[in-house]
Amino acid sequence: MPFSGRDIDLDRIFFRDIRVEAVVGIWEWERRITQTVSIDLEFSTDVRKAAENDSIEDTLDYKRVAKRVIEYVGNTRFRLVESLADSLAALVIREFGVSRVQVSVAKPGAVEGSREVGVIISRTADDYD
Repeated sequence: MPFSGRDIDLDRIFFRDIRVEAVVGIWEWERRITQTVSIDLEFSTDVRKAAENDSIEDTLDYKRVAKRVIEYVGNTRFRLVESLADSLAALVIREFGVSRVQVSVAKPGAVEGSREVGVIISRTADDYD
């Protein structure tokens, strides 16, 4: 899920298929259970300093981000994957200081005949001023 346009020259850090059990859905039965959601994240960033110094202090700590996302999603209750995706974008921008994020949230098996259904959103820090 690459960015385009002005982000073409930026480096990106990504996560693919973070799976979390969460309450997400509009139907009453969905509100009583957890379902697996699959999350992809991609951040625009500049990794040159981290590459030059070979230091975790100069980049996004992947483990910290993943742990926070898993904790957050597991403790939330959304009706729509759109709301979950937007909330995750805001969390990542505010807590980890990235300038731009792309978030994909999918519910595997949500629609008969489809492997998964979901949404992909792109947000910048300006979206959450």
